[in-house]
Amino acid sequence: MSAEREVIDLDEHDYEPAASGGATPDGLMVRWKMNVRLVAAFVVGVVLGGVGVGELRDSREERERNASVSLVAFPASTRSASSDVTGVLQMNSQLAVINAGPAPITVRAATGQRPGVRLHDIGKSRLLRPGGTGWIDVRLRIECSVAFASEPLSLRFSVETADQQVTETSYPVALVGSTWHQDAEQPCAHLADLAKRGGQR
Repeated sequence: MSAEREVIDLDEHDYEPAASGGATPDGLMVRWKMNVRLVAAFVVGVVLGGVGVGELRDSREERERNASVSLVAFPASTRSASSDVTGVLQMNSQLAVINAGPAPITVRAATGQRPGVRLHDIGKSRLLRPGGTGWIDVRLRIECSVAFASEPLSLRFSVETADQQVTETSYPVALVGSTWHQDAEQPCAHLADLAKRGGQR
């Protein structure tokens, strides 16, 4: 064997140093861009997820706020009073209603009944803004001898909420010492006097 064959020509092969690992500057740039995109996608996902959760929570809170009903009611003025049966007084009065809730409501009906007293509205709805007061025209039927007992009159209201749902709520109204009580005192005294005169005949 000749000495010439023992020489190996390294130029005949495409030799790449093992340290390079096939990583070229272009390959590193592609990997870097891909990593940046993945991080950006993750950040966007987190942000959008947070916004979605926030919007969902806000939407739920708004629905709860629109559906909540809180009101206060008390006797207001009396426009007229008359009697058609001995001892029974008919009064056309007003009921003051305050919207104590966080959203607008429409009071569609008001009714109440207990021994000696019956109340109903005249059929007109009233829109009340939050914190606003409305006056509802009502008709009262009062039996003078028993109407003004110590227990309050529980009023039931049919209310349409801001989300257009109709619900019912109640509120106790004290009659003793109220404007209605004061307005009924003289007519009831007159009816009692008529009843006495009729009994003496």
